[in-house]
Amino acid sequence: MTWYEISHGLASYLCVVLIITVHEFGHAWMANRCGDDTARLLGRITLNPVAHIDLIGTIILPLIVVFLIATGSTQAAGFIIGWGKPVPVNPFNFRHRIRDDILVAMAGPAMNVVLAIIAMGVARIAFAVNADIIVESAFQLTIISMFLCFFNLMPVPPLDGSHVMKYLAGLSQETFMALCRYGLIMVIIVIQIPFVRKGLAIATYGSFEMLRSFYRF
Repeated sequence: MTWYEISHGLASYLCVVLIITVHEFGHAWMANRCGDDTARLLGRITLNPVAHIDLIGTIILPLIVVFLIATGSTQAAGFIIGWGKPVPVNPFNFRHRIRDDILVAMAGPAMNVVLAIIAMGVARIAFAVNADIIVESAFQLTIISMFLCFFNLMPVPPLDGSHVMKYLAGLSQETFMALCRYGLIMVIIVIQIPFVRKGLAIATYGSFEMLRSFYRF
């Protein structure tokens, strides 16, 4: 493994930590806006990464995938998967339970999009002054952020998209929580399905190209 591969891998990992932090901040901020101060009281409305770190989702799994990508040892390491410590939410505090539950769930992916837009703006400025390293880093941040946005929108418990799915499917809260116990296993299985991976790739790079076009690269 070369120094370039190591530095590129570490840069990717730092991007993941930043994206996860902003994502979880979005959930906590929206929950507070919707009337539930549980996350606020537990210090989760913060951009301090420490408050949002999940041992498996923020440290172990992303680092394993970064290592696999850097070494090129497997095609399965095509994307970096990660998540933060779940934001504690008490839906009984919401003003409108179903609407606010969906708003809180969608706030995380929405923050991924906002971060990607900002990153591409930084890339455009850097491109104008020939700061190639910043341009490459911003592109990398944008791609990972958009991938994690679409990844979290999958209707697999406990990913954000599943909060919409449970209402469309008429699942009870008890059934939904029971499914969430097997969430990690389900996510790992689903992400290995070829058409799922292809769909995520198309959505990720399609949105990246849209942003590039918008900023006129």
